[in-house]
Amino acid sequence: MPAPALLRQPSRTFVIAAAVPIALAALADDVRVRRAARRDPLTGLHLRDSYTSRARQIIDRHSTDALVILVDVDHFKQINDTHGHFAGDRVLQATAQRLATWAGSRGVAGRLGGDEFAATARFAPAQRQRRLRQLAATLAEPVDVDGHLIDVAVSIGAAAPDALGTNDLSTLQRAADAAMYAGKHTGRPVLADRTHATTPSVNGRRLGRPGTSTPGAAA
Repeated sequence: MPAPALLRQPSRTFVIAAAVPIALAALADDVRVRRAARRDPLTGLHLRDSYTSRARQIIDRHSTDALVILVDVDHFKQINDTHGHFAGDRVLQATAQRLATWAGSRGVAGRLGGDEFAATARFAPAQRQRRLRQLAATLAEPVDVDGHLIDVAVSIGAAAPDALGTNDLSTLQRAADAAMYAGKHTGRPVLADRTHATTPSVNGRRLGRPGTSTPGAAA
């Protein structure tokens, strides 16, 4: 009677080798999910937390040539009401793409919510006014929506750490917000000075802006 054949167990090396691609695929999926969670699904820009983290890094490392920008699309509700939400989405996407291109690979752009955007870029102080005018002209270009041009107007405020004497992003954004309001509906970007940094605020925002309502006050 022949001796029974011995069953060989799979080698441990083979099992580990087979598991590595699965583990790497799971890791890649996790990285993709994490990256997607940091991006706005409509525009592809960084969401607030991700933008804030990157902006702070730029300011801390390059405060002498950093520039913080806030952008509002003017009369955005009117665009939605007149042309439809699809056109409104296309305007937001075009604004995001133009802002990100302007900020460049050394900067970062984010969507803070609704029609509100932010960017932190790096430009030498002597270039700031020229680059801000360039941004205003670029963002004001009409947006093509299926062959129909939608007119766009934006308000832009900017703040620089060296001009305000601070690297605190919240202070810089508050000053940029106040500067933007000073130039609202003019098409003229405004670079903040120290007076803009002292504008009264609630929750880090100029009074009257979203997120500044207090209990018992009208929204």
